[in-house]
Amino acid sequence: EALAEGRVNTEQAHAIARALGDLETDGPAELESVVVEQAEKHLVDCANGFDAKHLRVLGRHVLTVVAPEVGEAHEAKLLEDEERRAAEKTRLTFASDGHGMVHGRFSIPTLHGAMLAKAIQALTWATQDPAEVRQTRPTPVAAGQAFTELLERMDAADLPSVGGVGATVVVTMTIDSLMGGLAAAALDTGEVISASAARRLACEAGVIPMVLGGKSEVLDIGRRRRFHTKAQRLAIAQRDKTCVVGGCDAPPSRCHVHHVIPWSEGGGTSVQDGRLYCSAHHAMVHDPKRSGRLRT
Repeated sequence: EALAEGRVNTEQAHAIARALGDLETDGPAELESVVVEQAEKHLVDCANGFDAKHLRVLGRHVLTVVAPEVGEAHEAKLLEDEERRAAEKTRLTFASDGHGMVHGRFSIPTLHGAMLAKAIQALTWATQDPAEVRQTRPTPVAAGQAFTELLERMDAADLPSVGGVGATVVVTMTIDSLMGGLAAAALDTGEVISASAARRLACEAGVIPMVLGGKSEVLDIGRRRRFHTKAQRLAIAQRDKTCVVGGCDAPPSRCHVHHVIPWSEGGGTSVQDGRLYCSAHHAMVHDPKRSGRLRT
């Protein structure tokens, strides 16, 4: 009748009909017909202010409006069933292409998707003034960069150990590479990275550098105690305020603490020896080809 009178359009009518059909097939057992009629009337009334897309959402929750005592229990069951199906369908696949990139796909429950989105947004928006933050979805490039930073910030101490070894990446390099050479460094997973990336990770991220001499003998296996403590980071942040590179206003939350005297050369883990560098400039300071462009 509402369709004939022009009070709903065809798309809205389909959305309402589907919602009512779902009530009959997936709704509570022995649902009274009067409740279905009330739901239909409520959705038709809502069509005056909502399009078909929103009506589909409202249709899912219509029982909580017209019959709260029935609808709340029914919606709780729907959510539990949905979460169970999501857990069964959760997947993650990724593989290296052999050219310096790893590609993958994932399907995760809504809860964990929201957690990931929050983390990506926090790392993306941290460089913006709070008053100017736009609640928009990060671009694929910005989200990808934030995702890599999220992985580097992950503390292996928060992850379980397997076979007595924690989830820590071991980077093996020669002493010459650590001191400034250009030779590649090897990961214990089989891949290789540049020496400059290895030096940057040795300075800040959660990896363990294993330094080898000329005959591949182990000269040193780094320990996490070379990292600045929380108190030291707070003191350095209070002093530096932002990334120390001229013109960069990245806040401390987006910065790493860099050793002015490299750890590989005996530098100490002190407030005096630490400087704030954002992740981009920290990568540059460890890259022989780009470090000369930095103005601090």
